[in-house]
Amino acid sequence: MAPGFGTRLAASVAERGPLCVGIDPHRELLVGWGVGDDLDGLRRFTDAVVEALAGSVAVLKPQMAFYERFGARGVAVLEDAVAGIRAAGALVLLDAKRGDIGSTMAAYADYLGSDHPMQVDALTVSPFLGPESLAPAVRAAKSSGGGLFVLARTSNPDAGTFQHARVGEVSVAQAVVDTVGRWNAEDAPSGPGSFGVVVGATLQELDVDLDGLGGPILAPGLGAQGGSVADLRRLFGSERAVVPTVSRDVLAAGPDAAALRAAADRWTAELSA
Repeated sequence: MAPGFGTRLAASVAERGPLCVGIDPHRELLVGWGVGDDLDGLRRFTDAVVEALAGSVAVLKPQMAFYERFGARGVAVLEDAVAGIRAAGALVLLDAKRGDIGSTMAAYADYLGSDHPMQVDALTVSPFLGPESLAPAVRAAKSSGGGLFVLARTSNPDAGTFQHARVGEVSVAQAVVDTVGRWNAEDAPSGPGSFGVVVGATLQELDVDLDGLGGPILAPGLGAQGGSVADLRRLFGSERAVVPTVSRDVLAAGPDAAALRAAADRWTAELSA
């Protein structure tokens, strides 16, 4: 059986550094690059990012919504990009934040399967329909060697409205972390686990206990959103498997490929120091 996502992620980080770059072709960025906010501009943008970064960055994280807004042809651009990214050695984390139940959740999780035309290495998912709603995705990840990143303690300003609510003796966010920790304990008791959580790098304080997680932490918010490498160290220390995410601070360097690589390299160097 092929190594699980947790093992492949650890190997990629060891070889390339911990940086995850978000691929977020929003309207303003496409216009700023001068490629145009249309299907051709989307393709030119995506091809440039893949060419510049897929051979050197550990993880690339395309945001599904920015491709879906162009309809089926936009998703086709992403499908081509995913194949190119994986061929160049980077892992693909599809940022789709899917959440549903039963057969619908299982269909979303098909992205992890080897028979899917756009197979990815990991998928972001939402747990707020209850832990059991994610069971089909957990099964799919285990059978395919893929991974999941579950929203737990996000850094948007009003996230605490729900995530600080109590479930018995713990917060909703902590209940999510504890659930994911159990998946890892069952699947990879000696680690590294393939199931991670999303915890924002811009939190004022870490108000969830991650010690029993056993899997990676996706930490968005570096750069333009205000998070820094110092914040990562303050929140997570240096021993946890943290995957810091940068988007705008790297993509703003485009469309020049060398400038994109240089921007990513600067972040990788700072994160690895």
